[in-house]
Amino acid sequence: MPPPYRRALARALALTLAVATLTLAGPTAPALADDIPKAPGHRLVKGYEGAPATASPVPGQAPPQHPYLAPNGRSGMHADAAGSGTHPYAGPLGRSPEVTSEKIAPVGGECATATFDAAGRLITVCGTFTGFLLKLLDPRTLDTLAEYKLPQRSSTVEAITRLDFSKIFKDTSGGAYFYLDDQDRVVLADSRQHVLRIAHRQDADGRWEFVVEDDWDLTGHVPHDCVSWTNLFPSGTCDPVTSVIPDWQGRIWWVTRLGRVGTVDPDTSAIRSVRLDGEEIQNSFSVDRDAVSIVSDHALYSFTAEGDGTPRIQWRQTYDRGTGTKPGSVNQGSGTTPDLFGTDEQYVAITDNADDRMNVLVFRRGTDVPADRRLVCSVPVFGHGRSTTDNSLISWGDSLVVENNYGYENPTSLLLGRSVVGGATRIDVRPDGSGCDTVWESAVRSPSTVPKLSTANGLLYFYEKEPNALGIDAWYLTAVDFRTGERRWRTLTGTGPAYDNNWAPITIGPDGTVYAGVFNGIVAVRDTA
Repeated sequence: MPPPYRRALARALALTLAVATLTLAGPTAPALADDIPKAPGHRLVKGYEGAPATASPVPGQAPPQHPYLAPNGRSGMHADAAGSGTHPYAGPLGRSPEVTSEKIAPVGGECATATFDAAGRLITVCGTFTGFLLKLLDPRTLDTLAEYKLPQRSSTVEAITRLDFSKIFKDTSGGAYFYLDDQDRVVLADSRQHVLRIAHRQDADGRWEFVVEDDWDLTGHVPHDCVSWTNLFPSGTCDPVTSVIPDWQGRIWWVTRLGRVGTVDPDTSAIRSVRLDGEEIQNSFSVDRDAVSIVSDHALYSFTAEGDGTPRIQWRQTYDRGTGTKPGSVNQGSGTTPDLFGTDEQYVAITDNADDRMNVLVFRRGTDVPADRRLVCSVPVFGHGRSTTDNSLISWGDSLVVENNYGYENPTSLLLGRSVVGGATRIDVRPDGSGCDTVWESAVRSPSTVPKLSTANGLLYFYEKEPNALGIDAWYLTAVDFRTGERRWRTLTGTGPAYDNNWAPITIGPDGTVYAGVFNGIVAVRDTA
């Protein structure tokens, strides 16, 4: 039985959050964007550095277009089914860039995954303390056109009642990893262990709304005794659903934090699942025509489905998971969603969690590859004792780009002008597949973003923070040349923890705007000249 003071505190907090929730409830009307406030000091740092770049498209073949996803570049956090982190749209070149923003909530409100419907409207999920919000935004003004409230995550309730907010920042569940399907519908797993398929539409009065078209309940397959305001001290197991993606046959695959892998048949609603005993899955996953690639904190897997939808392992490859969780990692394991890449679509890449130096690992992904031929290369990256990443690699052709997140934990990590050791590296697989080579190393300090490549202009986009002796926390969108690793330009987005990107991706929109989720909402950067 919890002590009386804890019960009283929990009741008081529950009442406070209940009032806040009721205040936010109700029908959604179009709402004008409210800028994220800048912390003091923004006039004491440079607003722009470098010089405009010239567009230089990167030759190569884009990942195959998934038949059940929105077009490549606008379907999810990692841009496509292969997890490439590339967009076919030309992002800003640094020509008089303009920065706008939208504050989503008084505290928090980060908009992580950004997707775009056929008309270019922005669809995102934003985290608040009273629950995630599915939002439809005007891509230019960031005005809210429609909003749908998702259930509050158990980690948020835990954080508030137990005064341990690290739980929020280590939780990848609740809808952050959603995708946009081929009919512009959002598919996500909420914190109740339900998979939802949600459409958006405009009514006769011109108002937009979200409509739940399908609701598949996974609780028969997933333990769900989770912390909530009505269940503050559960005695059972809670296994949040981390991510969902369809395979090439249209089944919706899902994974949970405690190692469950399952499918939903959207036509019959049949649900099947298996368990990877003793393993965690905290990342999203990738799919190609023949397989689903999933990484746990122990191994990389290639899955397929039996006739009834039951997941079946095709091959399993262990990696060096190290001896503990590094600062900058969610758990003791790889922090990357698998990248499916290669000029002949033959490779899959992840990083490991080796103690001294993290390695970029490239494997051959065919089912007929002998075990001693599976590994193509293992390339150590960044400094000794100072390397980890919890963000997906960028892949294009036979090239990979990796970012160093060592030292970042949450928005308090970098307060008062602090930063991370940083670094980004490009690695290429040799044309004959005999190994890999380091092409360049950059000193760019991108603490926690999922970086992206514009294949239309040859620029990599990072979200950067440099150390500042005056204690000013200045955040920049930074453009790096994909070919050379040279920083071309950067522009100030804002100052203070509200502009901390906190693991959210950079996304390039169809109109060339770059969006970045930040702790207090979302920012947008576009050229004006």
